[in-house]
Amino acid sequence: MTASPLSFRDPGGRLIKAGGRLIRAVNPTGRPNLDAYLSSAAVREFVRTGRGIGARLLDAVAAADLRSTWDDGALTEGAEGAALVEHERLFESFPYEWPLEMLHAAGALTLDLAEALLAEGLGLKDATPYNVLFQGSEPIFVDVLSFEARHAGDPTWLPYGQFVRTFVLPLLVGKHLGLPLDQLLLARRDGLEPSEVYRLCGPLRRLRPPFLTAVSLPVWLAACRPQSDPAVYRERRLADPERARHVLRALLKHLRRILAAAAPPPSASSRWSDYAVARETSTPAYAAAKQALVDAVLAERRPRNVLDVGCNTGRFSVQAARGGAAVVAIDADPAVVGALWREARGAGLDILPLVVDLARPSPAVGWRNAECRAFLDRARGAFDTVLMLAVAHHLLVGEQIPLSEIVSLGAQLGTRTLIVEFVAPADPMFRRLARGRDALFADLTRERFEAECRREFTVAACRQVAEARWLYVLDRRG
Repeated sequence: MTASPLSFRDPGGRLIKAGGRLIRAVNPTGRPNLDAYLSSAAVREFVRTGRGIGARLLDAVAAADLRSTWDDGALTEGAEGAALVEHERLFESFPYEWPLEMLHAAGALTLDLAEALLAEGLGLKDATPYNVLFQGSEPIFVDVLSFEARHAGDPTWLPYGQFVRTFVLPLLVGKHLGLPLDQLLLARRDGLEPSEVYRLCGPLRRLRPPFLTAVSLPVWLAACRPQSDPAVYRERRLADPERARHVLRALLKHLRRILAAAAPPPSASSRWSDYAVARETSTPAYAAAKQALVDAVLAERRPRNVLDVGCNTGRFSVQAARGGAAVVAIDADPAVVGALWREARGAGLDILPLVVDLARPSPAVGWRNAECRAFLDRARGAFDTVLMLAVAHHLLVGEQIPLSEIVSLGAQLGTRTLIVEFVAPADPMFRRLARGRDALFADLTRERFEAECRREFTVAACRQVAEARWLYVLDRRG
């Protein structure tokens, strides 16, 4: 059996998937960072409150047993004499799949941790959103090798520039210029440079805070400083450790201020923000019938892991989470995903909302396309129940995805139940999407829909919820 390396950039160790287990192989270079993590009282408090990932250090017997089971070198190369650590597995998500609200929360968590470590003489050696995952709606710091001992007289925070590039500047551009994070971060692992944002801003915006301090001043100062100036990289030390901590606290406080200024507004909206409410208001019987059937299926089957495709404001995601399921909710619109995240976090619900368009899901990116797995690779088989409510006709008509492909993907994503809504061509929304191309869908009947579904599923239930809409509960064959 082979283990799959999931990371390789950190010289201190690698993250490895061994079957259903998530193992970090730490080499002698990274062992001091791991020890700093394991010995920190601040870290233990973060783990206790669900804001830091737990790490179980395997003893010699458990480590040897694991290496003998997964004997392909991934767990032994460069790790002899060091350590194997086991982590809880979380559903992977990446910054380019988050709404602005989630990137802001990840940034706030990073600053909270950096400040909490100061009293222990520890610091973070990097500050990137890739150090954070989400357990439902809550951000969790997951990189246990990001910790290091800090020199008592050091008044600088080396990850300052990285934090600004990967958190602050994408938030500012998203908030003020309307560019979503997938456009900003999908091909830019290291974030945005101040010079890039400077070119996007008009003359007045460059002079206004927080653009003045986060964008314009760095650009102007860089133009005045020779690129070969060695002082940029010279270590700075103060004789008084308390003064150094004071300077560092002031620096973190400054970052908090500009992060707060970059926070997305709480009332962001789009043309899809009121879509679900408008449907419920205009067709209350349809909304009630749909809700009743989904509620009954969730109550009867009590799913553990749910994928809600095209979640919009997340009514059914909330219902599934209240029933005890861990929910991943996806939608192409960042505004509705951000609103769902705020609701889920406020109510303490296990919902991970992501900005993912199922017709164009996040690809595999990074070195050899292997660092960040594609969304479909992460999602395939990860859910016992998949909800595709009022979404299949958008894929059929708007994206021209064949019906057989939609049904096949639904079967790959879920292991047990697919709840899908069939919308006939006579439906007003269907006709609006078709825009006069009705002839292309003349053969789209319930009979054909059911025939396609029976290739992968059995029909457990079917209920008409509107004049030209039916809700199907499908069970995976086998």
